[in-house]
Amino acid sequence: MNEFRPKSGLTPYLSVDGARKAIDFYVQAFGAIEREAIPNDAGDRLMHAQVDVNGTPLFLSDFFPDYGYPPVAPQAFNLHLHVDDAQQWWDRAVGAGCTVTSPLKQEFWGDIYGQLKDPFGVTWAIGQSVQKDA
Repeated sequence: MNEFRPKSGLTPYLSVDGARKAIDFYVQAFGAIEREAIPNDAGDRLMHAQVDVNGTPLFLSDFFPDYGYPPVAPQAFNLHLHVDDAQQWWDRAVGAGCTVTSPLKQEFWGDIYGQLKDPFGVTWAIGQSVQKDA
């Protein structure tokens, strides 16, 4: 067993079209650290991979329609990154190729928040708590 795999908690698991490319993109856009990438027997797709983003594991794999896992568009979720410097994370992600879907700004609840879509169709939210004056 990989020493970096989580021992508990909730780990998002994405299926994407081009998991190897997604890993490379997440390294560039979100500072991900690649932990493992296990190819299928043909070596043309990844059966399982793990990257850590902001200290949290993210699992991913390619689609495998030949085994009953056909491509589907991501839906009904986003991956939320809560960080200390939202603008830095935002600028890096946009610079790497993410598309802005909701601009980064201070929201009515007080936090800085925005949403992006990566080239694989996954929505990412970036948030930062704003300290209130005591």
